[in-house]
Amino acid sequence: MFKKLVENIKGYREPLAFGIARVDLGQLNHNKILQATYPVINWNENFGSAAVFIRSLIDNGVEVDFEGSEFVAPVTPEFVKSALGYFGEDLVAEAVGEKHKNIQILKVLDEIFADEFYDNYRICFLFEDDAPKSVEAVYLKLYALSTRKAKLRSLNLNGAFGILENCAWVGNVPIELDYLRANEIELKLKDAYPEIEYVDKFPRFLSHIIPDDNIRILDTAKVRMGAQLAPGTTVMPGASYINFNAGTEGPVMVEGRISSSAVVKEGADVGGGASILGVLSGTNGNPVTIGKNTLLGANSVTGIPLGDGCIVDAGIAVLEGTKIWISEDEFVKIKEVNPEWNAEYKEFFKGLELAGLNGIHFRFDTTKGKMVAFRSRREVKLNEELH
Repeated sequence: MFKKLVENIKGYREPLAFGIARVDLGQLNHNKILQATYPVINWNENFGSAAVFIRSLIDNGVEVDFEGSEFVAPVTPEFVKSALGYFGEDLVAEAVGEKHKNIQILKVLDEIFADEFYDNYRICFLFEDDAPKSVEAVYLKLYALSTRKAKLRSLNLNGAFGILENCAWVGNVPIELDYLRANEIELKLKDAYPEIEYVDKFPRFLSHIIPDDNIRILDTAKVRMGAQLAPGTTVMPGASYINFNAGTEGPVMVEGRISSSAVVKEGADVGGGASILGVLSGTNGNPVTIGKNTLLGANSVTGIPLGDGCIVDAGIAVLEGTKIWISEDEFVKIKEVNPEWNAEYKEFFKGLELAGLNGIHFRFDTTKGKMVAFRSRREVKLNEELH
């Protein structure tokens, strides 16, 4: 079937990703796309469905551009009918629950279009991971991250902020700020002015993503769309926050800030108010990874990658340029658990020289008046009942 569908399609390319989305259009400017909602995304998978969709577009007069990195087209009733026809009655009848979700999308759209044609549905193909050019492509990549279909820090999101619109968000609905300005008098006098929850270019994670059963997010504002949460992650309220293209790779307690591009591994504990710096906030463009079973104390700041089993005491900052004193005995112990570390002993090391090493405890020694590091003597373990 696949070979038949792509026969005679000039320049055909297998897509990296694709999906059908409902888009929110501007209230004032109907040509402006404010967000894209994908019920299903396909990432390096379901190439037969992609072939059906491409063939159906071409059959309905759409010239698919295979030369660019992405292609977006409107979804029409004619496209839906053609695609359902290619899948055939038997497959369409089987499409329910976890089976044939791309066909399920077509079936629902067929029901929607039976009553009225709506112009706010799009199909998006990514043919390569280049900088996105459309709102639909940005959201397809954000979904790929948040559904764990793509690894953190693996996708090109350059220019995404310039593509997305800054909106007032009421629940899951984005509203143009220009619309509010143009209608402010009428909305306020008629008591119709919306209760705006926040203003941003990105929606919240829970506006688009259904989390795993053992993921807990106690405040919807604490996780941004495009973040990635592994099963067992708990995000507490208060000073916690997880930005887009950042997140966890296993059960993690999050009570602090995980900035964009920062990754926290299994068993780590990001203490209350602790901050992991992102690539735009002091790491010289070097993304930070926090190792397994590592503890970041309350209100600490970490600007270097940490290995497994490390501890950063509460209230201190471990940055690339931080001068850290290590005794000769502790230097030997640290080298024992980091045999690949080819350093020679000296009293003071910069934070960057200790980046990624396992089993280090960072502390400010009040008796010596300086930052010190030594071989960690504590095991960091999360409460399994909470994760």
